[in-house]
Amino acid sequence: MPTHKRASESPISADLDHLTDPPARVRALTKAITAVADALEPVVDLCRIYVDGLENLPRDGRFLLVGNHTSSGLPEIVLTPYFVHRELGVRVRGLATRSFAGTGGLARDVLEAAGAVVGHPDIGAELMRHGETVLVFPGGGRDMLKFKGEEYQLHWEGRSGFARLAIAHGYPIVPVGLVGGDDVYRSLVERDGVWERMSRTVGQRLHGLAGVGIPLARGLGPTLLPRPQRMYLRFASPIDSTRPVGVRAATWEAKVKEQAQTALETTLQDLQRLREADPFRNLNPLAWPRAVRTGRVR
Repeated sequence: MPTHKRASESPISADLDHLTDPPARVRALTKAITAVADALEPVVDLCRIYVDGLENLPRDGRFLLVGNHTSSGLPEIVLTPYFVHRELGVRVRGLATRSFAGTGGLARDVLEAAGAVVGHPDIGAELMRHGETVLVFPGGGRDMLKFKGEEYQLHWEGRSGFARLAIAHGYPIVPVGLVGGDDVYRSLVERDGVWERMSRTVGQRLHGLAGVGIPLARGLGPTLLPRPQRMYLRFASPIDSTRPVGVRAATWEAKVKEQAQTALETTLQDLQRLREADPFRNLNPLAWPRAVRTGRVR
């Protein structure tokens, strides 16, 4: 007779427990990270990071942020939660890749304290049941592996699980786009080119994605030093996920996913045009006074 695992024996049971009852060390790290972020507010303002659309964030904190990953990987992960917390005082819970479940030690504690959780539907559902702010990058690692000419393109591969999750819990979706991260490093090779095809086997071992090679990139000049770039962040208008009466669940899920992707693509295009006209886009100190300004940043 087959046996059935109890819910407490689920591979993610420990992660679910940590959502509502994190270890003392994680709670302490959360307070420390928040204190440091608050103390850095003058430094952040000095950098003149462009951010707008904060007024679009639902005041109760119950919303799903859907963003784009960039090839540099870090700006969108750091800046999105930072400005949401600065505006609303809430901690953003980012759904990380499944490999996060295998992370341990201090690194795991720091990531948890910063809001990261395992990107599993049960985790996302539990967060929404508690009314928390959630962040997801539907493209995952594929959005970060950009090849020549693919800057700010979304590679969602038809993923719509985020829409299904938002619909199930009545969460509005707030598309959040970041421009600047794909300009820190530039890929030198094209997708489906000789190098990309030849490096797919090695690439899968390194990044875990089948059928994707290794983007050869450069930063400042011919080096791997990051190119100084101003970051541009925009929170678009919320998308209502409430399913209309008479519309099939699958049809509505596809519709919400399409709306979110289109809104995010439009946001990225608009920010790229804004960036082109900004004399401070390369962080030239002489252009600091002439930097394109936003409306209000609290």
